[in-house]
Amino acid sequence: MTEPWNADTPQVIQLPSGRRIRGRGLRYDLPEGQTPTFAVHLTDHRPADQPWESVWVPWRDFWLPADPAEAMTKLRLAYERAASERVEICCGGGIGRTGTALSALCVFEGMDPKEAVKWVRKNYHSRAVEVPWQRRFIRQTFAAGASGASGGGRADRP
Repeated sequence: MTEPWNADTPQVIQLPSGRRIRGRGLRYDLPEGQTPTFAVHLTDHRPADQPWESVWVPWRDFWLPADPAEAMTKLRLAYERAASERVEICCGGGIGRTGTALSALCVFEGMDPKEAVKWVRKNYHSRAVEVPWQRRFIRQTFAAGASGASGGGRADRP
């Protein structure tokens, strides 16, 4: 087991289950202190290699993941690993895509989609989940049983 995120680490939130996850924007410098052991990159291009394990979810800014089912599988993996590892979820600015992914993790915790978005906006960033189709993606996560088997919707149009 890895030492968990310190509670005072910038941009780390603690989910109701106790799992701690860091959300951040890749456009900004890596915060000082602890580094992740596992990261999920939500970007439109393959990110540079990191010294820690990471997975890539192709996801254009202000849109939805290119493959919603694959995205849900990788987010489920991040959720499971956050129980014993330092997991980071990140996109370009660290707000929309990251907030959407964090909201999906809240749905995995059993939250209603609307409550999940509210919770992330209160505990992570007030503008998280930036566009209506990202909120719809969270509802579809819930409708799919939050199993990661389906993300629903097409990524090429809202």
